[in-house]
Amino acid sequence: MPSHWVVWCVALMGIGAYGQNDSTRYVSKKTNDSLATKISPAIIDTALIQRDSLFYNRLKAKMYKHRMTRQLYDLIFQDVYNSQARTGEVSQIEVNPFKPFEGRIIGDIYIRRLGVFGQSVYDTLRQPGNWVERTGNRLHTNTRENIIRRSYLLFKEGDALDPTILRDNERLLRTTSIFHDARILVLPRPGSRQFVDVYVITQDVWSLLPTGGVGSLNQFSLGFEQNNFRGLGHQLHAQVAYSGADPRQKIEYQGRYTVPFIGKTFLTAQADFIYLRDLKQIAFRLYRPFLTPDTKYAGSIEVNHTRVNNRLVARNDSVLLVPLSYNYSDIWIGRSFRIFYSPNDAEGKGRSRLVLAIRNTNYEYFERPTVTADTNQLYQDSRTTLFTIGYSRRKYVRDVLIYGFGRTEDVPVGEAISVVVGFDNAELGPRKYAGLNFSQGKYLNKSGYLYALASLGGYTRNQRIEQGVLSLEGNYFSPLMTTKWGNMRHFFNSRFTVGIDRFDNEYITLNSSSGSGINTDGIGINNDALRGTNRWLINYENILFSKLNLIGFRVAFISFANLGLVSFQDRSLLRGPIYQGYGIGFRLRNENLTFNSFQIRLAYYPNIPNNAYPFRFAFEGIPVLRFRDFDLSAPQLIPYR
Repeated sequence: MPSHWVVWCVALMGIGAYGQNDSTRYVSKKTNDSLATKISPAIIDTALIQRDSLFYNRLKAKMYKHRMTRQLYDLIFQDVYNSQARTGEVSQIEVNPFKPFEGRIIGDIYIRRLGVFGQSVYDTLRQPGNWVERTGNRLHTNTRENIIRRSYLLFKEGDALDPTILRDNERLLRTTSIFHDARILVLPRPGSRQFVDVYVITQDVWSLLPTGGVGSLNQFSLGFEQNNFRGLGHQLHAQVAYSGADPRQKIEYQGRYTVPFIGKTFLTAQADFIYLRDLKQIAFRLYRPFLTPDTKYAGSIEVNHTRVNNRLVARNDSVLLVPLSYNYSDIWIGRSFRIFYSPNDAEGKGRSRLVLAIRNTNYEYFERPTVTADTNQLYQDSRTTLFTIGYSRRKYVRDVLIYGFGRTEDVPVGEAISVVVGFDNAELGPRKYAGLNFSQGKYLNKSGYLYALASLGGYTRNQRIEQGVLSLEGNYFSPLMTTKWGNMRHFFNSRFTVGIDRFDNEYITLNSSSGSGINTDGIGINNDALRGTNRWLINYENILFSKLNLIGFRVAFISFANLGLVSFQDRSLLRGPIYQGYGIGFRLRNENLTFNSFQIRLAYYPNIPNNAYPFRFAFEGIPVLRFRDFDLSAPQLIPYR
């Protein structure tokens, strides 16, 4: 039997498979999977797949000799994930698979919801491998069918099929926090040349994460994160902490409730309540981004009241807690217009848009330090109005094993340029603002992916620049390289920032926001001495995505090197010491969970000031990094960070 018929038969078997907890109607038809490839790398390269799994086959044979070790194997190990086969599949479907059905009428829309564990949108016949996965699927409530149909689909029954809309919708489903992966299939209706049926296959992530810790009976915290409350897609985060020995405040609590994609408006509502020792805040936000390149309107409304003890490091290295109390409001609206392309060339060249937007922000302080023309200018009352006009062209290329551990990743390709102008009715006098941003990202010919960003902007008052910034950034990752231990990538990142006439209490640091070696925003350690007004950071990281799979957690081995320069404006940046950090470690991540990746690393920092321990061992949670996109949203000041 020819190999392409084998692939088509397997695809049809997957489409017809049912999950026990799936109550949706799913009709099997003798038609072709629109994403099936005629030749599958998984079939051609069977020798390589066998070699990849040889270790586990031998281990399984040994452990299956005894009942206890057999049960242990079934509990810990799953089928080995073969990223080459997955990469081949993704690259094969890069051409828009919905093109052959363009203009046909969408008949029925079927929703197939897979279990969190075991199954895959590319292999719906796969079953949970052990009782842990089966129990997890029973405990998890899948996103409700009517929620997917009403809030997450960009098309409806009776619409003329638009290939671009379906592809955008597939990407949109993958980018939401409640879905691990998603796939859309189009099947021609038998006996009809006009109608087609659309199948939407989604796979949730495990949404409930308990949080907390215990220091003693007198000091503990308890909370949870629920990213898909009762299958509605709502997100509820809550945490309570108790510290009986703290004279200022014994109980702390915080909560957030988010309702994404309300109806067909694609508006998201979010409310926050925070009551911590050094931060108290009530906030509400209603927003809608430019979800796809064809979204016409976007905007946001946000209001909050905040009381915070702001931590300020003075030039003499002393640390001050500055109490602040203020109201903040922010409103913006934007409109995009299609230019320079037609639907026929959108897939190859990307979709370009002209974006116009206006924004107004307001800070009103009730408690603050004394503000003068020379001190504490950062805390002045202000009402800022910004306008932007920009050009954006973007499309998305599917890939795997970049920031994720196997899920499909949509890599943005394109460019964006925007001009921001405005004025600030500040307490110390009115001033004007101007800024320019340019970014571009693309896959190099068989050489990896490169992203670059250049930004320049600042205020002017009395013909003098205030709070100016020049920022240059570059990010690169190599093609996926296959080794006998797994698949590997190299990552290079560089960020160069110069502050121009910043206020006295403004500075940037080489510190990492989470203290980890993976972040491109810092050197991997926190130290008050690593600060100034100018900064240059260079980061290299190597990631080996191994074949190890422990209880659904995939293992990646890392090594990194961070180099950083930082100085104040009265000293040359290049004459300062090059602060260094080097390290090795590994990460664990289960893509079916909403948890952060777990990382264990050993790092060496040879020349950090006031650092008594150059070797640092850490066990930490690592947030998932995201790609810089080329969508233009709210007009904003060029960030100084």
